[in-house]
Amino acid sequence: MKPLSYESTVRSCFVAYIVQAIVNNFAPLLFVTFSESFGIDMGRITLLITFNFVLQLCVDLLSTLFVDRIGYRVSMILAHFLSALGLLLMAVLPFTMENSFVALLIAIAVYAVGGGLLEVIVSPVVEACPTKNKAREMSLLHSFYCWGFVAVILISTLFFHLFGISSWRVMALLWMTVPLVNMVAFFFVPIFPVLPEGEKGMSAKGLFSSGTFWILLLMMLSSGAAEQAVGQWASAFAEKGLGVGKTIGDLAGPCLFAFMQGMQGSATERSETGLISIEL
Repeated sequence: MKPLSYESTVRSCFVAYIVQAIVNNFAPLLFVTFSESFGIDMGRITLLITFNFVLQLCVDLLSTLFVDRIGYRVSMILAHFLSALGLLLMAVLPFTMENSFVALLIAIAVYAVGGGLLEVIVSPVVEACPTKNKAREMSLLHSFYCWGFVAVILISTLFFHLFGISSWRVMALLWMTVPLVNMVAFFFVPIFPVLPEGEKGMSAKGLFSSGTFWILLLMMLSSGAAEQAVGQWASAFAEKGLGVGKTIGDLAGPCLFAFMQGMQGSATERSETGLISIEL
């Protein structure tokens, strides 16, 4: 059997960002449904978003302590497993636990850890691949989050239109297959050393003592929070605030937002300057 090439690693990393788009953006399509089905008020729905965002950020910070120790392959497999498990729990736990809100928090906690890990490890894995044009590959990589975001909305909206919003648990299980299949791929694709042999990365102490790190962290926190607010609340706002149906709310809200993000990334990819678009 012919060994897999680095192209297979890059393709799997593209799919990994689609997985992150699934775990971040499928549940927000169901906020109104969660509120009506489980009696969860919008204040606690807001907590679901905040909890997901803060936990992913914590995983981003803490991953420096263990990713290099356990290896990027194990980290990638673990991230996909937790993403799939979180989607499974979201479809099951609210109907088996007395407190549906706590059940959703548990599910989100599990896939937030997976999503946070993907945030940290996917880019270095692609950067380490011996690609001919790293700037192009990195730009294309980050745009896949946006196109995954668009795909989540379009496919889920079509599914809900055909089978009804009451079938959202089935859709969650269908989305679960994406991280499971990609997890299997990462058992076999080659993973190249992130750092040259003999070279060590910055220690956690050195990272946290860097002023540049804290400035960049503040920028990431601000831009990420803004993206979460717009992307994840657009559907619920359109449904409740504008009084439109769910299909129109999803398409005119988060889908349009994700499409414009993707167009920005694609334009950057085509730029002759070689700039890299970063999606948080």
